[in-house]
Order: sequence, then structure tokens, then C-alpha cells
Amino acid sequence: MERGWDGVMAPCLPPLLDYGSVQEEWQEEGVGMALGALIAAHDEDDQGGLHALAPLAGRTLVEYQARCAAAVGAAPIVVIVERVPPTLQAAFERLRAEGIAVVPVTDAMEAAARFDPEGAVLQMADGIAPAAPLLAELAEEPSSAILTVPDDERHHAFERIDNDHRWAGLALISSKLLSDTARMLGDWDLHSTLLRRAVQEGARLVPAPEGLRPFLAASDSSSAAFDRHLVDSSRHRRRDWPSRYLLPPVEDFLTRQLMGAPVRPTALLWAALAMVLGAALLFTRGEPLWAMGLLVAASPLDRLAERLATVRLRPFSRHSLLFRLLAPAHGIALLGLAWFETRHGGGWGALAAAAAAIAFGEAARVERRGRELGPDLWLLTPRSAVFLSLPFAAAGAWSLLTVALAVYAAASFFIVQQMVLSDRD
Repeated sequence: MERGWDGVMAPCLPPLLDYGSVQEEWQEEGVGMALGALIAAHDEDDQGGLHALAPLAGRTLVEYQARCAAAVGAAPIVVIVERVPPTLQAAFERLRAEGIAVVPVTDAMEAAARFDPEGAVLQMADGIAPAAPLLAELAEEPSSAILTVPDDERHHAFERIDNDHRWAGLALISSKLLSDTARMLGDWDLHSTLLRRAVQEGARLVPAPEGLRPFLAASDSSSAAFDRHLVDSSRHRRRDWPSRYLLPPVEDFLTRQLMGAPVRPTALLWAALAMVLGAALLFTRGEPLWAMGLLVAASPLDRLAERLATVRLRPFSRHSLLFRLLAPAHGIALLGLAWFETRHGGGWGALAAAAAAIAFGEAARVERRGRELGPDLWLLTPRSAVFLSLPFAAAGAWSLLTVALAVYAAASFFIVQQMVLSDRD
């Protein structure tokens, strides 16, 4: 068998968009047997560093591999490594802080002892960056299976199986095969020996789909390209016009900057909530321009939190409490503005208009709940309300702003109602 490390990248990189659904479906459906994961982390690059520590997605490759395994329900996640340098230990600690238990071992027998004797093991080769959806499909195979790529020039860095196939670095094997191989291993390489024995025992060869093929993270250029792909693939559906037309450059820039930073996505949501409530307080104190500054600064944070969570393979639901609190917080900010205007010469019209905007906005939200109603880019959202407010803020027409938002909210509500009626028909 041939083996090489030149950082050749698969022509199509794995998408991230389904990682959240992969994890949810796995948890709902389960599997027929215990599933673990075995990750190799012993090969070194030309500078003497471990391939497992190659930078990827702002962290290291081994952290990405472990997150992929955790996303499809694998436990335990065993990393076989000859030595654990401080940088690798730090990666393990970061994973444990995220709730992903990683078990480092130094030999094959110890690795085999960690798995359920009747279970299955997802085998992951050193330096392989997989796609979680592909891992999920592989784990659902009824028996041993080996993921393959074609034996051609594009994939010459992958280990050869025969004249037509090379190993894509992922396989599903039985825990029994791992134990038997560990007992007879001697000085042979565990992962190559496992691959050879699995082939000999008739493991099914499964071609990796073009768009989901793993790649070898063995060079700075390939890792940088994969990082760019992660950022691009983390874009979720843009549900309002500011997210579609105004914020993408800001989101992309901040995602790249924060991808490797020790910033939790939930911290960004807390920051957004605090900024919106701070804006509400500033409105009541007669500082509307400062309040608008806070609202604009907070506007990309919820989407940025989603994207960071997706890149780190720890997606959270938009139905979480922090997401649900953002819309009421924006309503409180609008009431703060209307209250100040009412007390300083604007009359009760501003307060009535703000209340109407909030009521119509909530009614539209209730009508849309659980439905995909087609084009909704121009409907009222807290973010679109913030950016619609900017020209009124520039003109100092704060009372007129509350009226405009009430009209916008009412129009959005009636459009949603029409969509719901059409959907029922």
C-alpha cells in the first residue's frame, strides 16, 4: 500500500449546512449498536509536528475530527498517539470543556479495550478532515464498510487499496476486528493493518460522493482553503433584507476573526441581549443616537453566534431562550423611545404607534410559527426595524419612526396572513 502527505485536496469540500440536522436525527433515531470512534494522531509533518495539530477552523485538526465524531453520536472518542505534547493536551482540554470526552491512548491494546466488544468503531486516519453527514451515512452501514476515493492523480496522497480504489481515511469496523488486530499487531501500523484486514474480511467499499470527500490537512494552503470553505458554508438562510444585502461582509469578517478565539456563541447572544436592553435604557434617558448605535452594533451578533456554533459543530436551535428573548428586548427598546417621545411633546400617538407595531409584529410571528411561507425577505423583523430606523434617526424624526414601524408591522402581518391562507388552500 502507498501512503503520502502532500496536502492534496479533494475537488469539492464537505458542506456544513447539515451538521445540526445530522446531530438531531442521530439523537432521535439512534443506532442498533454502540458506536465509538478511533482517531489516529501519530504521524508527523516535515517540521516534526503532528498532523493532528494542523490548524483548522481556528483550532486544530484533531479537535475538528473529534467534533465530527461527536456530532454523529460516537462515544468514546479514542485518540491513539505515541506521545501527548502540551499543544495536543491543550486541544484535549478544550474539547472536554465543550463536553466532548476524548481518551488518549498510546497503544493498540489499550485502544481496543476502550470500546464495547459488541459495538462498531468509526476509524479515522491521521490528517483526515471529514464531513459529519458522510460520517453519519457511514455509521449507518449494516456491516463493515470502507470509504474510498478513485485511484487517480487527484487522490494520489490517499492510501491505495487496489488498482481502482484508495482509502478516503474513514471506515466502519467491528470492535472485535480491532481487538483481534491489536493482539496480533506487533510493530505494524494499526490503521493500515486494520484497513488491510477489513478488506480481506470482505468489508464493503463505499465510494465517497464527490461533494463530501474528505481531504488531507497536511499543508497550510489546504488548511486555509478549508477554513474559507467553513466560513462560506456556515451561512444560514438570510431571512431579512439587512442580512441579505448589508451584513454579509461584516459577518464573514467577524466569523474569520472569532473562529479560533475563546469566544462562546452563547456569549455573543448575551452581548446582543445586553446591548438591546442598554439601548432601551438610553432611549428613556433621551440619548436616541447612542441607542441606535447599540442596536446597529448588536444586529449581526445573533447570526454570528449561529455561524460560530456551526463551524465548531456545536449548533444550537433558534428556539433557544436567548434567541427568543431578542425580539421582546427590541420591543422594549421601541417602547422606551415612544415613552420618551410621549413625555417630551410627542403626545400619546408615539406610544400608541409603538404598541401597535409590537402587537402586529407578535401576531405575524405567531402566524408564521412552524411554517415555511415562501418569500419573506421584506417582512418586518427586529433587524429590519433597526435598519429602517436609520434615516429617521438621521432626520431626528423619532415620533414619525414609531408610525412608520407600525405601518410596516401591519403590512407584514396582513402579508403573512395571506400567505397562510394560500398555504392552507
